[in-house]
Amino acid sequence: MKLDLVLRELHRAETAMAKDLLKASDRHHAEHEIHHLARDLAGWSAAHVREIARAGRAHGLDLGEDVPGPGPLEPLRTALSELSGRRPEPGVLLLADLRRLHRRAAGVSLDWELLAQSAQAAKDTGLLELATRCHPQTLRQLKWTNAMLKVLSPQILTN
Repeated sequence: MKLDLVLRELHRAETAMAKDLLKASDRHHAEHEIHHLARDLAGWSAAHVREIARAGRAHGLDLGEDVPGPGPLEPLRTALSELSGRRPEPGVLLLADLRRLHRRAAGVSLDWELLAQSAQAAKDTGLLELATRCHPQTLRQLKWTNAMLKVLSPQILTN
């Protein structure tokens, strides 16, 4: 079976989602709602990464359980965010980050669907339960990015 391919891709995608959320959180530190919610949502993806890694062991995969932190540029991104405040340019960057996060979340959601469908066909109840448990949080990440884009885009793009 090729469930290992699906697990590997889902692990990669969730890891990237967590990293991107942390970067966006740091980059938009002055936007408190974005900063804090992005951190919370990154925690969900990090938990998904750990669960996927554990599930992968049953399929002979050695996937890492840790999501690397934001890295050495975090303090610089935070400082730049504080300095730039609420100028229009950071708003456009925020929209670009939210668009990127939305596309990433859509891809992760699709990967959860692929895992669920494959697990169901293979009668792998463990993987099906994993997808059933984690996919709703990814859908909430997707809804959050969509809502933020709808709320912020008129303000940012018409000023």
